[in-house]
Amino acid sequence: MLPPLRALLSFSVLAVVLAGCESSSNVDLESRNFNVQQTSVPPGEAIASTEQITSLVRRSGPTYVTLIVSQPASPDTQSKENRKGTPVTSGSGFVVDGSGYVMTAAHVAKRIGNTVSAKAANGRVYSGDVIALKPDNDMAVIKLRGFSGKAVTPDDSQCLVKGNIVYSLGRPHAQGDTARLGEFQSPSFGQPVHYAGDDAKFGYPDAMVLRLSTQKGESGGPLFDEKGDLVGMVVSTLYDNSGQPLNLAHAVPSRTLAGFLCTEVQCSPDWKTLAAGGASHCS
Repeated sequence: MLPPLRALLSFSVLAVVLAGCESSSNVDLESRNFNVQQTSVPPGEAIASTEQITSLVRRSGPTYVTLIVSQPASPDTQSKENRKGTPVTSGSGFVVDGSGYVMTAAHVAKRIGNTVSAKAANGRVYSGDVIALKPDNDMAVIKLRGFSGKAVTPDDSQCLVKGNIVYSLGRPHAQGDTARLGEFQSPSFGQPVHYAGDDAKFGYPDAMVLRLSTQKGESGGPLFDEKGDLVGMVVSTLYDNSGQPLNLAHAVPSRTLAGFLCTEVQCSPDWKTLAAGGASHCS
């Protein structure tokens, strides 16, 4: 059984320098470079080859976006300078439909009607709005205007077993785009998580447990399996009761994401299958 833990929002925790079990390389992807970090294994070991990492990131990188979320200015206070509103959070997200639908964490999106600036893999910044929010399971949907691009391929997270390779894409604050490799630990944390402070209305009833050292700014980022298919969304980093990092993170599973997405927008057949709890095709 896992030791007593407390979940802290990635964007509200001071960034922790990754200790000596890290190996890094850069992967060129269109206009972005990803810093690849393997932080879940002992020093001197690796869970994937450089070639495998490069191939995975090239496949999934175009589906990942970075987000700045703003609260719109009220009509009576709008001016040319503050028309876009006041930035309130930043985080990561991923394209779920090539016409411009993006998912992220609810604690990143904050509320329906907030405006969003999303930087895509082609280097362009797209404007959009938060159109759906589920605070009690930390999920949100954003619609970008004028966007046309590659969407993730969802897969059933129930196919994962302990020790399977997983990786996330995100942008730690004050750092560049990062591909973070780790391992799947468990499909369930076994208890609900409720955030504290200003984010008390956000949380989740359960989550996947990952051996993954996420940092602030990576909330809402996509989690992929070793085939490059989406199996979840990163929502929090875990610390023990003394505030020490545990090299563990939580992610909302793909079936839960699908159930929410398909109630809010027209979703693809792959998403519909997941939302309906269709039979897994696990090899």
